[in-house]
Amino acid sequence: MTNNILIEDQYKRTPLFEKENVNYLVRVLKRFNTVPKINNINIITSTSVPDAFKIIPNKSIIIGSLFLNQPVLALVYLRYGIEWQLWYKALGEDKKDIVLCDVAALKVAKIFYKLLPQDDKEKLKDLDYFLINLIKDNEDLNTESLLKYEALQKFHGLKNTNTTFKDSWKPIISNLAKPTEYLLMAGGDLRLNIDEIQLLNKYGCRPFPRPEAFTFASSTATSVSNFAFDKTDKARSILIGNSLKNGFKNTSIEFSELLKNNLRKIFKLQDTSEIIFSPSGTDSSLQIAAITQIISDKDITHVLVASDETGSGVPGALKGCHFENTTALNYPVIKGDKIEGFRDIDLIKIPFRDENGALKSSSQLDEEVFNAISKTNALGRHVVLHTMDQSKLGYQSPSEAIIKKIYTLNKLSIQIIVDGSQLRLDPKDIQNYLNKGYIVTITGSKYFTGPPYSGALILPETVSKSIQSAKNKLPKGLTKYYNHSDWPTSWFCSQNLSEGYNYGSYMRWNAAIVEMDRYFKTPILYRNMGIEMFCNFIDDSIKDATFLEPLYDNETNTNTYNSKEFGIRNIRTIFPFFIIKNNEALSIKNVKKLYTLLNSDLSNQFEDAPLEIIRLAAQKCHIGQAVNVKYNTYIESAILRISLGARVISESWVNRDISLFFRNIEVQMSQITIIIKKIELILNHPELLK
Repeated sequence: MTNNILIEDQYKRTPLFEKENVNYLVRVLKRFNTVPKINNINIITSTSVPDAFKIIPNKSIIIGSLFLNQPVLALVYLRYGIEWQLWYKALGEDKKDIVLCDVAALKVAKIFYKLLPQDDKEKLKDLDYFLINLIKDNEDLNTESLLKYEALQKFHGLKNTNTTFKDSWKPIISNLAKPTEYLLMAGGDLRLNIDEIQLLNKYGCRPFPRPEAFTFASSTATSVSNFAFDKTDKARSILIGNSLKNGFKNTSIEFSELLKNNLRKIFKLQDTSEIIFSPSGTDSSLQIAAITQIISDKDITHVLVASDETGSGVPGALKGCHFENTTALNYPVIKGDKIEGFRDIDLIKIPFRDENGALKSSSQLDEEVFNAISKTNALGRHVVLHTMDQSKLGYQSPSEAIIKKIYTLNKLSIQIIVDGSQLRLDPKDIQNYLNKGYIVTITGSKYFTGPPYSGALILPETVSKSIQSAKNKLPKGLTKYYNHSDWPTSWFCSQNLSEGYNYGSYMRWNAAIVEMDRYFKTPILYRNMGIEMFCNFIDDSIKDATFLEPLYDNETNTNTYNSKEFGIRNIRTIFPFFIIKNNEALSIKNVKKLYTLLNSDLSNQFEDAPLEIIRLAAQKCHIGQAVNVKYNTYIESAILRISLGARVISESWVNRDISLFFRNIEVQMSQITIIIKKIELILNHPELLK
């Protein structure tokens, strides 16, 4: 094959590079970015043998030029080849178990194929190739009869000396023979599933990088960054090698502990602070409901502050009820039914807004909280107070003063939970809460822009000791939600939970921790100045747009931003706004429609418009999804949100240069301007909202 050339060095004008094909080829090559990066493995195109596909172990993959005329076919074949090389490297020095590489690569390629857009699958529909036919086959892999896959040996030319599938391989294949983008949407519930056309989940983001979109949706959810995806993909490669060398169980436990220790290090937490990962923020609420039953024999009342701005499933989870129709471990359940083993509890909701939709003052909220707790305490019940430190619209309650007053009540039995799910907190804030004995709920998927869902509880030493000494078991129904490995191994209460490991949760947390680490590497002075600069610009931009009306004008009555010291919790970083057309706020239906249009390429609706308009229409803009809020206390409407995310800071500091740092922030500020212009464009074409 004397005419072999590296694929990256190739650009010969063929029909593939005609105008109508270039955009499609670019899209396929962007998808190639999710393929693992392996050092010293060259991808070579053969022009002399155009239908060749050959894997040279530990060296290269040769693919015939004929494949490039069918980019999706080439993409799937290369995904198989690179995965095979990854597992071959993971075998270490003993290379006799080639069959493992064949089976693992085939399994990964099958999942990769399932994640392709429907249009791409159509292009493979009528093709008749041995490998693609195996990949398109819906049958599960048969590890009992490996002879079926013997023909795969022709791709690499190595003879399998082992025809038996080892038992030790089964958990490794089951958990790690999956594309990283698949792992990032596994181990949660149906809300993580993506559609077959845009490959977006219900939050408008993807489990793999989406750099073509302007993204300021950190109050809801964000597509994983290229940086975090690559680091997490690398982690999967390391885990495969370690599992084959040291055993799957030991490797999994070490990885889980590594993630928790890294989280402690980032937020400067004591080793005695226990961390429990959960598949979502709502799952964290279910964990709290379960823990409360362990540490108190009294009747329990949960007082849920900001009940109208927490996750919709939180009230049900606190009552010990199923909050979706599928659990994180993929068990079918009935939403709303009681989970086996939970006691009946009382739940008092304290919303931020009154029945007319008006925002309550801080003093009014404090009064409601104090009255609810004092009355409940008088009944001799155990109170679980869920405070809010930054809701989805950026509010906090109750005040520190009222919490001090609550602690003056006689015979008080209380546990305070801080809902820090947005994680718009500095390390000192979390440390302060833990020192007071509060449990803190966090996610890595809001401010820090890790993939949804990555939830966790952080427990202070006092609470952890109470649970550790408890003789009760967790409710039996939680075996459908959590593995024993998700909980501290020293706790007696969790010993009846399921065996196994939630690698979806681990991988999402790995990506989130990567984002946290690079965010805190930005010098604090520049970080704070960048935050102020960016947030001031969002604020001014919304107020300057006549068709936008901010929701947060009266926030001084509803927060505790009273610290003179700069801190992320002492500045507004979430900017909710109504959208106004003809002096009226858009209906809920139209706000939701506009949100979807913003996040889509609308250029086909403006084909005869000037180029500038076409470009504006084409730009995908992902911001915080709609939240129903009454406008002027009587008109049913909804708001959208533009929010600061940690990536604005960390990606601006990528060059570690002060002048470039502020210039990079200004580039992202210009993206805010484009988002607002696209909102205006949609409003000026009302037919789009029909």
